[in-house]
Amino acid sequence: MSLVKQSYYWWNRWAGAAVVILLLVTIPVLTILLQLFEPPGDSWYHLKENLLLTLFSNTLLLLSGVSLFTFLLGVSTAWLVSNYNFPGRRYFEWLLILPLGFPAYIMAYTYTGIFDYAGPIHSFFRNHLAINIKGSLIDIMNLPGAVFILSITLFPYVFLISRSSFLQQSKTLQEASSLLGSHRWRTFIRIALPMARPAIVGGIALASMEVLNDYGTVKYFGVNTFTTGIFRAWFSMGDATTAIYLSAILMMVVFTILYLESLQRGNRQFGNANALTKPLVRVTPNVKKQFLYTTFCTIIFLVSFLIPLAQIVYWVILTYEKVINKDFFLLIYRSFSLAAGTGLAVVILSVVLLYALRLSPFKWMKNITKIATLGYAIPGAVIAVGIMIPILGFDRWLAGQFSPGTLGLILSGSLFGLIFAYIVRFMAVGYNPIDAGFQKIGLHVNEASRLLGSGPTRTLWRVDLPLIKPSLFSGILLVFVDVLKELPLTLILRPFNYHTLATKAFDMATNEMIAESANAALIIILTGIIPIIFLNRMIRRRDV
Repeated sequence: MSLVKQSYYWWNRWAGAAVVILLLVTIPVLTILLQLFEPPGDSWYHLKENLLLTLFSNTLLLLSGVSLFTFLLGVSTAWLVSNYNFPGRRYFEWLLILPLGFPAYIMAYTYTGIFDYAGPIHSFFRNHLAINIKGSLIDIMNLPGAVFILSITLFPYVFLISRSSFLQQSKTLQEASSLLGSHRWRTFIRIALPMARPAIVGGIALASMEVLNDYGTVKYFGVNTFTTGIFRAWFSMGDATTAIYLSAILMMVVFTILYLESLQRGNRQFGNANALTKPLVRVTPNVKKQFLYTTFCTIIFLVSFLIPLAQIVYWVILTYEKVINKDFFLLIYRSFSLAAGTGLAVVILSVVLLYALRLSPFKWMKNITKIATLGYAIPGAVIAVGIMIPILGFDRWLAGQFSPGTLGLILSGSLFGLIFAYIVRFMAVGYNPIDAGFQKIGLHVNEASRLLGSGPTRTLWRVDLPLIKPSLFSGILLVFVDVLKELPLTLILRPFNYHTLATKAFDMATNEMIAESANAALIIILTGIIPIIFLNRMIRRRDV
């Protein structure tokens, strides 16, 4: 045991590497905090007087609307598939997760095309019913439309976490509720829903983070939010200070949401502490209710995934001959290599953080790993601004050390800033599955290797990493998909005339080439479905 205790030194090279990683990933936040001491420019006063209230109100309304509808859609479907037997239930368990693979900005212009004058609904009315409706059938390019798009895209966050919580609840509690005279609906309201509250609020908080990060949907629909305000200040006004001020306000909103989520959860126990719990047993309702439940889940699946996917496939069939060429394959290669490289980098850094924690399991080290993975909660536009400013400053300093014109934009004109921002934003995405892998194998294998004389590095390379290969692969895959879908970061930090699948799809859609953009969009969607399948398998292993 003495050899094992010696590995718990408060400082070693792994701890030093963890501190370096922490300093790197906190650069965006530190940059924004330091830049707040700079006096604001004229653009800030103009924006504060004329647009700030609109940005705040639109962002708040968007958050409130999406929170409400993701709650209604996610909790209702999760309760049905967890507690009732009806036709198609086992399929809906994973079908209702698929909208997560659909980026919101792609969903936005897909539904715009569906309701457009040249879309399928208008065409059906004109060609088969001889009804000619002028303009769009339904105008969704507004704030309510953005709420609709983001809700049907993000409700699986609430569905997934709520379903997992409902499945873990005991049949004993439901039996006690029935003996006390409560019917199924009352049991749901008074027992199941309060017990699942932390999970539900956690899912809504995740959806809210995605709402604050969204740029493509609100930009395409013309809804002014803090994210669009940051882009306008940076690109249109050329005022970095104003972008910094808006980023700081947006960060305050994010941390407020995280604080409220943590506050409502607290240290209270919402689970059943009794180890002798009975597994949840699903109820088979009458035929009429089974039909209603199947219809309800089917409508949600059609609206949130199948209808927009069918429209995109239709556009691909119409346009693939003129879109798919050498440049398109180059676009795929760039996007996939960028995403794979970022995934590998994130996994390597995550392993360093977690192994440092295993060797030094102290509170200060745990805090380092927590802070280093907070980037996922920070909107992409904020991270981009917080990284671009120090990179530009470094390029100017470097250029000043040499003759004028000798050096160009070394860092800001390359992929360095973009990959750096991806790492900051998606560190938690790669960190969590690897953390789960380390926890699964425990410490005893590591300690046995150390007792046999292997050092920390050899133990990691020869023992730990081979045992957590599935977790490493999962981390790379999840980061790969998120990078492939990421839009705000890429738009700000990409080198000049450098496109990914996400930026190409968005640029085509904003230039009224919606049908042509579907080719890049389809690849993003199909790639995004892959981790969803793995995720569903993991949940089903715990299904009762």
